[in-house]
Amino acid sequence: MSDEGLTDRLARHISSARFERLSPLAVRMTRLSLLDALGVTLAASRLGEGVAAFADVARDTGGRPEASVIGFGFRTSSLAAVLANGAGAHALDFEDAYDGAPIHPNAASVPVAMALAERLNASGQDILTALAVGCDLVCRLGLALKVNPDEAGWYPPPILGAFGAAATAARLLRLDERQTAAALALTLNQATATAQFKTDPNSTLRAVRDAFPAHAGLLSALLAQRGVTGFEEVFEGKAGLFALFAKGLYDEAGLTADLGDHFHGERLSFKPWPSCRGTHAFIEAALALREAHDLAPEMISAFVMTGGGVQRMLAEPAAQKQAPRTAIDAKFSLPFTTALALVDGAVTLDGFTPERLADPRVLALTARGGFVLDAEATLRDAASGALTLVLRSGRTLTHRVTHPLGAPENPIDEASITAKFTDCAAKALCPPPGSDTALLMDTVLNLDRVANPAPLLARLAGVSRGPRSADLPG
Repeated sequence: MSDEGLTDRLARHISSARFERLSPLAVRMTRLSLLDALGVTLAASRLGEGVAAFADVARDTGGRPEASVIGFGFRTSSLAAVLANGAGAHALDFEDAYDGAPIHPNAASVPVAMALAERLNASGQDILTALAVGCDLVCRLGLALKVNPDEAGWYPPPILGAFGAAATAARLLRLDERQTAAALALTLNQATATAQFKTDPNSTLRAVRDAFPAHAGLLSALLAQRGVTGFEEVFEGKAGLFALFAKGLYDEAGLTADLGDHFHGERLSFKPWPSCRGTHAFIEAALALREAHDLAPEMISAFVMTGGGVQRMLAEPAAQKQAPRTAIDAKFSLPFTTALALVDGAVTLDGFTPERLADPRVLALTARGGFVLDAEATLRDAASGALTLVLRSGRTLTHRVTHPLGAPENPIDEASITAKFTDCAAKALCPPPGSDTALLMDTVLNLDRVANPAPLLARLAGVSRGPRSADLPG
């Protein structure tokens, strides 16, 4: 292992990243991830709990119009736009995930990339490089954990996501190694998220959480660019990231293995259902058993979900999870999402409206769900699980899913991702016109060949402007 410190090594990697180092698969997956994220954020402008409040703050306090507030019909300062778009990034819990760690590696980074793309007129290749670097860093930090910070009351996704946002900003702003290290230090001084909100049935903080790491990452990079210094050993120090949030227990060799040669964004998972990735194994199992045995909800006496410690938080406290009061809590409820799949034969955005949260058929079945902890499951098994249905006839049916639909081992195709984008875009508060939706999709899917996508990306605000399709590469 190099004598160079971990923080310095990561900062050098971020500052020296180049598009040419990305594999074709990394480029493709980053394009798809960006398209997926933009569609989900568009839909969140109307459907996301609490997102409108962040947009109002961005409108009231923002500065010069340099970045789009996605789906809301206006532009504002980059910092204000990042705050609002970060709130929408995870609000529907429909964005991509990384099944090997408790993270959403792009939720905080995409808002930063979009804001700076407009502000800097960044090229498509620069945007993809910055996002690939940010995503990879978040994945590496998550995979390096030897203990789950949640055990000590910390909530990992936004904490780790803040560093991806900072890395994305640093790369787009072309910070040097010293400035990048400062940005990472300034981010640690802001990155935090308590797990306390999980116990409050009325809280929507879990929905809008990525507003804060996105804002922190961009703010840190802008300050570092202007000469604000941080401190050494951001990750490995005695009061660094891993000491504070993971008892100092982490795998440094794994964190830096193939750094710059392999990008973990190659193994992203795309969500077919708008709920926590930890629920997807049980949704898939429920849909498979329902179809295979032609089941009606009334035929089910009880159901048991077996999963690991990460999924345990999706089942407890039982009273809260069996009768969720908010859409985001329902999306983080194993019994509710499993029951929804068994009742409807599908799990869609329409399944989390206030009316569906009070649906007596769904709630009656939800109340019959229980959870069993698999003591051998690790953080790496957070997306796996087994569902057992106990029928009133006395028959028992079990289905286990190791790699839920959307995982690299069980992928959904590009057509499904583009259809998801189109559907989500139509749900925006200020949806882009149909022609703009198609143009935006083509722009992102060809982003590495677009020299100046900023005028096109500005249409994400829902205001038609800028060049037409002739400006896209042929």
